[in-house]
Parts: sequence; C-alpha cells; structure tokens
Amino acid sequence: MKQNQIGESELKVSEICLGTMTWGEQNSERDARLQLDFALDHGINFIDTAEMYPVPPSARSYARTETFLGPWLAQQKRDRLVIASKVAGPGRRDWVRGGRTELTRENITEAANGSLARLRTDYLDLYQIHWPGRNVPMFGETRFDPAKEASAVPILEQIETMAALIKAGKIRHYGLSNETTWGVCEFVRLAREHGLPPPLTIQNAYSLVNRMFDADLAEASFRDKMPLLAYSPLAMGMLTGKYAGGAKPPRARLAVYADFGERYKRERVAQAADEYCELAQSRGLSVTEMALAFVRTRWFVASTIVGATDLAQLKQNIDSVKVELDAETLAGIDAIHRRYPSPSA
Repeated sequence: MKQNQIGESELKVSEICLGTMTWGEQNSERDARLQLDFALDHGINFIDTAEMYPVPPSARSYARTETFLGPWLAQQKRDRLVIASKVAGPGRRDWVRGGRTELTRENITEAANGSLARLRTDYLDLYQIHWPGRNVPMFGETRFDPAKEASAVPILEQIETMAALIKAGKIRHYGLSNETTWGVCEFVRLAREHGLPPPLTIQNAYSLVNRMFDADLAEASFRDKMPLLAYSPLAMGMLTGKYAGGAKPPRARLAVYADFGERYKRERVAQAADEYCELAQSRGLSVTEMALAFVRTRWFVASTIVGATDLAQLKQNIDSVKVELDAETLAGIDAIHRRYPSPSA
C-alpha cells in the first residue's frame, strides 16, 4: 500500500489508517486483534485511537479501546508502526480522569501517561488534541456563538506541554482534531513565535457529505504544511448503501445508538447519500469504493481513517485503494455536491 510523508516530518503513513473507535463497544478484543492482523498484512502501518474510545463514550467503556490495542502492540516491531492517540478536551464527562479535562499542562501530561500505559509503549508517534478547549462550533454545528464564551486554557500552554512531551521522548509529534481555521493558524503562529514545534496534522471529518475542509481549512493546510487525516469518510455508514431508501439495518450504528451521530441523520444527508449510491452504481462501483476513492484524491489528505465492525467491511475499505475515479465520475460527484453542499457539516 502506498505511504505518504506527513508534512516535512519523517513520518510515513499508509494511505489508509485503521480507526479503532468501535473496539470495546461493537467489537470484542478478539475482533480488534483480527482487524489489526488483517490491516498489517495488507500494508497498513498507521493506527489511530483515543483515550475517549470506544464511541459512543461512557464511563463503563472509557479507555477500553487503548486497553485492547496495548497487548497486541506490545508484540509488534514498534518502529514499523505509526500509532496516534488523543487527549480528550473539556466536556461533561466527570469519569474522564476524574473530571480533569481542561487542556492544562498537568491534565495533558496525565492523559498522555495514561495512554502510554494502556498502549504498552514508550512513545506515541502522534498525539492529538481531540477537540478544542475553547468556544467553537463542533460535531455538526456551523455557527459560532459569542454568547458561549468562557475562560479556556491558553493555546500557548497547550503547545508548551506538547513540546515538553516531545523533549521527554513520550511523543514524536502532536496534532489537532475537530479544529477550525483560526485555531490552526493560531497554533502555528504561536509555535513559530516562541520557537516551539507546530502541530503536524489536523484530523477532521471529511466525506462526500462533508466537504467543509475544501475552503479556508484547505488553504491553511497548504500554507502551513499540515495535512488532513480524514475521519468519517463513509459518514458513519451513510455512504455504504446500507441506509439507502430509508433502510434501518438493526445492527447498524445509527440504528443501535439512537442518540448518536445526529448530523448524519439529517434528511438532506440521506437524499445526497441516495444520489451518490445511484451514481456509483451507474459507474460500476460500490458507493463505499467511490466515497473512499474520492477522499483519497484530495491533495490535502495524508491518510483516510476507516473503521469496521467485521473483516468483510475492512477488506472492502482497504480494497478501495485499487479504485481510480475517472473524470466523468468526478464530474458526477461535483454535480451532486452542488445540489447538496456538505449536508452533514
């Protein structure tokens, strides 16, 4: 499988990254090991996790995904893998580190040490801030609301903490996630101003039904050499065809977790997904292949994060790297996008 260099760093990652957020909720530890072995055998060297996983998050399952990954990782040749995890940001989750979720120096360090212990490794290749600690629209919200302003840990303190973790050898690089253009630029500005390492990557949602990254975030990505790690490229299953025509498969994530993934349950998302399914079929493709191949064509994407609940799904996701979209298919995608511009954003 092709590997892409991340920015100007020494990290080279497979163009498909194995996502892990179902492990511990929809998948057992045995399932996780099977997926890991299968991914490794098919050229994937990049694995993404988080202290918050599995999702939907709960006190019962907190950090279980890293706990599943750790014993497997301890048996591997560590330098052949790129392991990424994330520190949870502030939120109403008192069960995360006893409620210590503000992005302070002490809390980030505690979170990193916890992830290292669970993952049974001495270092993380990439450590990401899962979501900003300040007032920003997130997870399907699109409007910034000044009325929600509250005190937040300064960005400089977050950068200094990541720099200290790098110096201590606990992480090699750090990145951002669910971040805005202003946030990207401010992290980079402050890092340069203070002679500290800037963030290496940004991990945001990106798919046929969420192309918000195409505009100002893409410019920031280009100018600051910060590629995208694209998550939810299949829009939580909406771009697999299993929900086509209003179907509700009983074991599917959006059916099992009624209060989860609201942004993907909007009427226009379903309408757009149905049209993408029809286009893919007319081009002799599955919509899964088309959706993943499309994300891979974006110049700002370093790796596409895929998740699966069984090996058949994972195989189909990995096999998508064999698909190249022709000009007619790309034109059809753009036509649908003009009718349904980022309905899940």
